[in-house]
Amino acid sequence: MNPSEIRTVQTEAELREIVREPSQGIWDKDIARIDEHARTIIAHSPFVLLATANPDGTCDVSPRGDPAGSVLVLDDHRLAIADRPGNHRLDSLRNVLHHPGVGLLFLVPGMNETLRVNGRGTLVSEAPFFDDLTVQGKRPRLALLVEVEELYMHCSKAFLRSSLWSPETWPDRGALPTLGRIAKDHLGLKDVSAEVIDEGLALDAETNRY
Repeated sequence: MNPSEIRTVQTEAELREIVREPSQGIWDKDIARIDEHARTIIAHSPFVLLATANPDGTCDVSPRGDPAGSVLVLDDHRLAIADRPGNHRLDSLRNVLHHPGVGLLFLVPGMNETLRVNGRGTLVSEAPFFDDLTVQGKRPRLALLVEVEELYMHCSKAFLRSSLWSPETWPDRGALPTLGRIAKDHLGLKDVSAEVIDEGLALDAETNRY
């Protein structure tokens, strides 16, 4: 593709020439608080995407999963998410230390609408609510406390277009590479098989979730 064939958008004015302004109701749907409906969705959500950015603007999105109800709503403006064992890179948490802005997207299986929450994050190493974040007898060492600044529902179009919850559209898992195969190729590992890597990853996932 010739770069000269790509027309970029440089200003918001140019953007609005392509996409019209939304109605006032779209702007007004942001209620900036955790109301009863948001509490219900959060209580039923086992999966949330956490978006962060570091000071130079480099962005990161991290999946967070737990049994539904594990994200705590502390009051109308604060919620808490436990940090569970991972790869120790701590990309999201390091970002929050330097740039506290966070974005959350709560998913509920089978529900095409999602809950969007934006606010400011603080890392917490101890608080009275940590006992309530315990899962399978494991109390987290860290949690993310989020002060809600924006909260609104996102419509169903993305999920309807993708047919995300329709099993008949899902690819055959056998047609996709395993994480062991991907790791072997990405890291250039020549002395270990993808099968051995997969076995180690499966054991870690089974025994080190919490």
